[in-house]
Amino acid sequence: MIYSMTGYASATRELAANTGNGGVSVSVELRTVNSRFLDLNFRMPEDVRVCEPVLREMLMNKLSRGKVDIRINLQRSEQSANAGAINHDALSQLALLERAVVNAFPEAGRLRTGEILRWPGVLAESGVPAETLRDAVLGCGKQAITDLIDVRGREGAQLGAMLLGNVTEMETIVARITPLVPELITRHQQKIVERLQEALGIAAPDTVSTSISREEIAERIRQEVTMYGIRIDITEELSRLTAHLNETRHVIEKGGKVGKRLDFMMQELNREANTLGSKAAAKELADSSMTLKLLIEQMREQVQNLE
Repeated sequence: MIYSMTGYASATRELAANTGNGGVSVSVELRTVNSRFLDLNFRMPEDVRVCEPVLREMLMNKLSRGKVDIRINLQRSEQSANAGAINHDALSQLALLERAVVNAFPEAGRLRTGEILRWPGVLAESGVPAETLRDAVLGCGKQAITDLIDVRGREGAQLGAMLLGNVTEMETIVARITPLVPELITRHQQKIVERLQEALGIAAPDTVSTSISREEIAERIRQEVTMYGIRIDITEELSRLTAHLNETRHVIEKGGKVGKRLDFMMQELNREANTLGSKAAAKELADSSMTLKLLIEQMREQVQNLE
């Protein structure tokens, strides 16, 4: 199975306040887009900032590439917003920090009550215990990550089917033009022979004297035709195209984290298609080269979205 790097998932839980009045709604949203590396961006209230390391580890264990925006929202009810419960864990940590500062700087003033209450995380407005709030955030995060992987997997399957369709179409083009190559080379060599014969005077009457013998002219024509045949022979390019297409199909069908590998294969396929176009000695080959490059470009754009 292959995975897309784009997707969206969210999870929500409702928590009741320990006073029995009101409560808080916890939601975790995940949005991902393509990126060369794994880039995690968190936006959350200070009340649940302690959850960030655990969520970061959970995401790094499941994802390898992509830019991920993680947004945690706490929606408090009106009754809960007026609860004014104290977060004793945050209060204890603040007290330790204050004592450490006073010990180092005895002349420093102590915190006032208003300053303490305004300190991020001290006033747990939800009235929900900090541990309960933390467990709810992590639970929502775990569910959102599971749903996100499912979404990325479904989109990845669709992208994989599209890529395999393009590979099949390209294989058909290569199979169609491969038998034409010898005939096209022979046809164009014959045209070269006729043009060279006319240019070098082979078609002139026997009564006309020339400084070059017929044998020398024939040998020169043979050399030119041979070199021309080598220049327009695309057998090697078609063989490499076939090998690259086989490898691309294998990578897609094997699945896993295929994005970087397929990106490399697109470069190789495009190189051979360009060479095929530059050596095309007939309209059939030029048209086929253009179609191949269009299909490869379609694949390259979609490969950028794969993990």
